[in-house]
Amino acid sequence: MMTALALTGSPLWYASRAGGTLTLILLTATVLLGVVSGGRAAPRRIGRFEIGLLHRNLSLLTLAFLVVHVVTAVLDPFVHLGWAVSVVPFGAPYRPLWLGLGTAALDLLLAVLITSALRHRLGVRRWKAVHRLAYAAWPLALFHGAGTGTDTRLPLQLWLYAACLASVVAAVWWRLLKAGPGRIAGRLVAAVAATAVPVVLTAFLAAGPLQPGWAQRAATAALLPGGGR
Repeated sequence: MMTALALTGSPLWYASRAGGTLTLILLTATVLLGVVSGGRAAPRRIGRFEIGLLHRNLSLLTLAFLVVHVVTAVLDPFVHLGWAVSVVPFGAPYRPLWLGLGTAALDLLLAVLITSALRHRLGVRRWKAVHRLAYAAWPLALFHGAGTGTDTRLPLQLWLYAACLASVVAAVWWRLLKAGPGRIAGRLVAAVAATAVPVVLTAFLAAGPLQPGWAQRAATAALLPGGGR
């Protein structure tokens, strides 16, 4: 039993990966709901109160699994990350770039959470400006999972990333088609992002995690005996 765990990973590692995967799924659902229910694209048969309540509950559930992901990753003895790594991007000794993207996504979501608690003091315009950071957190979380996860090469995980990516990109383009006049700059940014993220992620997967020796190039084996997970 101990030998199997040493070879395949500790329970904390499995908990961290499961927490991270569920966080990505829930964050994708949260972003999808925000995209399809905003502006002129808002559904007419469902009240805004119900949509807002669902959006809030999804956000809280996302943060709950994110906490599980972070805590189990820090407690996992495989790599001594330290608690500072969870809030300070790109300072980890283990895959610093890809872990840093996840930390940056966490910081953005924390900013959204804190400003949501202070919404009445900040005002609607300032709160909405910060709230849009959740959209930026989603691609960071996606690249974090693909770059850090050592199960990225598994077909099921690749299909999961593909489903998350396709659903958000489709929702963005649908929202752009439904959008009325005005806000040209915002729509242009959304169109560029919806085009660039799939291209960049596909190129990254092909040149990175799907290639042999990715763990060494991601600075895992250089730090840990026997390579990475």
